Amino acid sequence: MISVLEKFPKISFYARTRGWHFIIAWGHRITGILLVVFVWIHICSYSSPYSPGVHEVKTPGFGSLILSLLQWVLAVPIIFHALNGGRLILYEIYGNRDEQSMLRWMTGVAIIYLAVLGLLMLMGNQSASPFIFWLVMAAAGLILSYGVGVRIWQLGHSIFWKLQRISANFLLVMIPAYILSMHLSPVPIHETGIAIPGMQRIFIQGVYLLLLAGSLYHAGYGIWSLVSDYFSSRQLRMGLALLVTLVMLVFGWVGVTMILII
Repeated sequence: MISVLEKFPKISFYARTRGWHFIIAWGHRITGILLVVFVWIHICSYSSPYSPGVHEVKTPGFGSLILSLLQWVLAVPIIFHALNGGRLILYEIYGNRDEQSMLRWMTGVAIIYLAVLGLLMLMGNQSASPFIFWLVMAAAGLILSYGVGVRIWQLGHSIFWKLQRISANFLLVMIPAYILSMHLSPVPIHETGIAIPGMQRIFIQGVYLLLLAGSLYHAGYGIWSLVSDYFSSRQLRMGLALLVTLVMLVFGWVGVTMILII
């Protein structure tokens, strides 16, 4: 993979002068911006009565194959950002300095995940109980988040920094799980016509609300971090922080109203 990337002049130049960690750091930022846009589009897609959800568009024959390929390609920046975020947590909070080993694990897990996702997309006939699926995934995400929260809560960093790291661990499990769930349950729950028992319905709504809150907070803080790196004016930074907060609140409101109709 590295030998292929080195054929690109710009990447090769920065790899020689700054190192691969510099390129990976920029890759994390770029994929983060892409995922913010994806979250916004995803929320708007499901909230609009005139446009189907991201994974609900059906086109015949070759068009369907192209659409599936595009959906699979979209998972590449998602899993990269998630796993690289996990690597940064291990480095920053748990003191794991074995970068080469972590990068190998990150690459291996990403390849396995993309292979499993591609297989599910090709088969197109697999299903799973939404309640059991999200019970397992939410439990795993909350356990990871709790472990990080306990470790960093007494540190001198701001509460916003701590929540960013906690939400990162929750999303490390939940975002890849959400992408998988699209192809385990091709038809959204609220369109199946099947009555979900009350407690199961409330639980799934709760999981989606947590996923929405974690995604928007993590996205908003990520944008704020980029703003802080490039603008020195305190007034401008505060104004942009307020703007980002308002945008996230708007999308949060739209997402909440969408989830409550499930």
